[in-house]
Amino acid sequence: MNDIQERIERHIDLLSEFTATPGKGTTRLTYSKEDFQARKYIKETMKEYGLTVREDGFGNIFGKLEGSIKDAPSVLIGSHFDSVPNGGSYDGPTGVVAALEVAALFSKNQLTPKYPLEVIALVEEEGSRFGGGLMGSRGIVGTLSEEDFFNLRDKDGISTVEAMTQIGLDPTLPKVRDSKMLKAFLELHIEQGPILEEQNIPIGVVEAIVGLTQLEVIVTGQAGHAGTTPMDKRSDALVTAARIIGQLPDLAIGKGEGTVITTGRLQVFPNGANVIPDKTVFSVDIRSGKEENVLQVIEDVKKLVDSFNGNGIQTSIEQQLYIQPKKMNQDIITLLKEKSGHFNIPSCSINSGAGHDAMVFSDFTNVGMLFIPSKNGLSHCPEEWSDSLHIANAVQILFETAKQLTEAE
Repeated sequence: MNDIQERIERHIDLLSEFTATPGKGTTRLTYSKEDFQARKYIKETMKEYGLTVREDGFGNIFGKLEGSIKDAPSVLIGSHFDSVPNGGSYDGPTGVVAALEVAALFSKNQLTPKYPLEVIALVEEEGSRFGGGLMGSRGIVGTLSEEDFFNLRDKDGISTVEAMTQIGLDPTLPKVRDSKMLKAFLELHIEQGPILEEQNIPIGVVEAIVGLTQLEVIVTGQAGHAGTTPMDKRSDALVTAARIIGQLPDLAIGKGEGTVITTGRLQVFPNGANVIPDKTVFSVDIRSGKEENVLQVIEDVKKLVDSFNGNGIQTSIEQQLYIQPKKMNQDIITLLKEKSGHFNIPSCSINSGAGHDAMVFSDFTNVGMLFIPSKNGLSHCPEEWSDSLHIANAVQILFETAKQLTEAE
């Protein structure tokens, strides 16, 4: 095992300790105690690697290696460091750790780039605390307005500002980055699927990222006593929600072409064992490589939800996130493939069925993305694992790519 592999494993192991669910996977929600611990470690490592560290008004972390050209746009490299509840140690942090190691190679080789290199660690990509997802990247490019950011609340009613303040972050710091100051963005991520492992290919060069939307559905009924309210007199919000949710998969299956739909979050109120629920709130995640499929299924979901209005039931639906399918920059795709070939590392083209911060940046700058294999194709679970050798390979490819991007006019 080489030095880079050893550092990668140490970084990932240490970051995995910052979890609210020890022994039951990584749970690191944005602006939590575990977020604070992880960001402290990331910032200390950035400083150790010779980077100038700052945070923005969203809590995104930036470690900058200045370039020789004054006030030049930066080549950004990184990923997110939040997690889903009871997730794995590799989704997100792998990209942050790889970016740190790219910076370490710049330092080791005593390279001063023409254009600055910035390692970034992004918040709330998963949307596990405040919903919607991709919050850090959307905030940087300005597609999440400051007003909307301030109005976000978690399931306990805690606002983003309150949560940031609790861990010592400053929500008044600058937020939006002028896109003219973004030269490129590079991201490494675990595949979260089985293709690379099944084909025994260590590197996937991402060509495109699926389009996605996230909806929130609210079903309101009437609370009542579980023992004294007759079945024909009930307006049960949970039963209604279950009927809606049960029909959602058929909407995606009917559309076909790889379209998928998921309900992953369900809240029941008042959530008592002997009380008829008067309100349910659930998420609907829709994804497809074709935008027309996403748009059609959105309409189908709206019609389905609306059809349950009446008999004491009211429904509403809100779109929390919508992102079109995104293509990665062809020049960077070519560059990543060339660097893979230079190191004799087999690679293939691959599309992403998951959303990533890269898709947000792709509307504002040139973006490239690499995947590495996920063991058994698993992700968003404690069993999530990727080989440090594959990560080290990706670091070499990203280093050579970043070196060229920070030199090129």
